[in-house]
Amino acid sequence: MSRWILMWLLVLPVSTAHAGAGAMFGEGHSQFSLVAGNAYAFNQSYFVIGGSASYNVADGFGVGLSLERWSGDGPGITKYAPFMQYVFHQVPVMQPYVGTFYRHTSIEGLPGLKSTGGRAGVMLASGTNAYVSIGMVHEAYLDCQKSIYRVCSETHPDITIIFGF
Repeated sequence: MSRWILMWLLVLPVSTAHAGAGAMFGEGHSQFSLVAGNAYAFNQSYFVIGGSASYNVADGFGVGLSLERWSGDGPGITKYAPFMQYVFHQVPVMQPYVGTFYRHTSIEGLPGLKSTGGRAGVMLASGTNAYVSIGMVHEAYLDCQKSIYRVCSETHPDITIIFGF
């Protein structure tokens, strides 16, 4: 499945304190996101809507689950993925992050796909309650049939706008 994704994510963290760089990544804080954007698969354009929720089990270390629904002229696509991410919250201004995920993709009329991947980048504080995350994602499909999907791994940019409340 060949696609080039570039979408905006709005992340609405729920936390009790925002006392400086990285506070929203502290232990006990949660983040919720809404996803809306455009993506490409099967030489078709799709509208993507979804969301995710995560919980920081330790300072900087979060676990969560994401869900996306792709709709358009091609077969319907649904993706869900448990994930883990670590934000180096101790670093002021530009905070590096790394993460990993396991994703299941259901495609109408085709065999489903399982994949693993990783992401890395930096989060830039852009206000008391706002961050911009810029990074890259690499995903490898575990049970991919090149005769159906043509491409069995991909790398794409990951751009996120994060607002804290």
